[in-house]
Amino acid sequence: MKVSIGYKVIDGPWGGGNNFRINLDKYLTEKGIQVTNNLNDRDLDIIILTEPRLSSFSSSYTFREIYYYKKLVNPNVKVIHRINECDERKNTNFINKLLKKANIVADHTVFVSAWLRNIHLANSIGLNSSSVILSGADNTIFNNEGKVRWNKVENLKIVTHHWGNDWNKGFKIYSELDKIIDKQKNFKFTYIGNLPNNFKFKNTNYLEPLSGLDLSNELKSHHLYLTASLNEPSGNHHIEAAQCGLPIMFINSGGIVEYCADYGLMFEDSNFYEKLLFMVENYDKFFDKVKNYSLSSESTNKQFLELFYKLTEENSKKTLNFVNFRIRLFQIVLFYYKVLKSIYIKLNAKN
Repeated sequence: MKVSIGYKVIDGPWGGGNNFRINLDKYLTEKGIQVTNNLNDRDLDIIILTEPRLSSFSSSYTFREIYYYKKLVNPNVKVIHRINECDERKNTNFINKLLKKANIVADHTVFVSAWLRNIHLANSIGLNSSSVILSGADNTIFNNEGKVRWNKVENLKIVTHHWGNDWNKGFKIYSELDKIIDKQKNFKFTYIGNLPNNFKFKNTNYLEPLSGLDLSNELKSHHLYLTASLNEPSGNHHIEAAQCGLPIMFINSGGIVEYCADYGLMFEDSNFYEKLLFMVENYDKFFDKVKNYSLSSESTNKQFLELFYKLTEENSKKTLNFVNFRIRLFQIVLFYYKVLKSIYIKLNAKN
């Protein structure tokens, strides 16, 4: 099997799409599947469209190239459109339209959350064939090995991390926590990642973006993870934290709820402080809950591979049905040929 993933691998911290590409590539290669990020091979079995914007630094091809590849080079290839974006996330007005346009090349659409799927189904994206495959992080890097429970003596160390710097990443709540710490010294907050332009914390420890083991180790040095990201289709940040064994506080918004509901404490924009105090009182319960966090890149990649086989088997069945049809047609023609030949011989014999 040959698979092309339309995403350029970028070293260092770069967001969830990059992690998806790296993890899936590694998994498929270990399974003996050939993986590329271009359309040079004429015998590709699967193409995964992940970034339809040619302007994106990570995009290696768009739906236009896929369209011509499928039309002129290999009509049997199966195209999967993985969607992890929407206008609602950053208050834009062009992403959903672009995704709908790009989706015309897809044989199957994969959404990273049911919340996102519902948004796009209402816009007639993925109506013919779609599924939800939740994301995961590499559990060889992000795991709870060595994670120590908060002893409730030292200050509660809270952490979050984001690659994106849009205000919707949760900066209203992060700013609120920064102000709380100014009055209550029993909390510490660390923000890892990029910040909005001209934004500064007053009482928060700020770190540049981290990735891999550096990020994992930093997360494990904290006691609680906070995400207040709004309208997030999935996000990788809370997954990495949960896999590292951190109890999660998450805002009731977007697809994050599907990832965190069974493992953390949900809050609303209006009751964050109240819920934070509840978490302090019930920390042990949530610490034990997150030990059973089930999402990982392994589970995500396994579902994608199963989808690959399902789509290629459909191709095989169609080919087999066409071959069987031709054989059956030949048998019918041969039968009537013999009948007509027999009649012809009898008529000639009488003459």
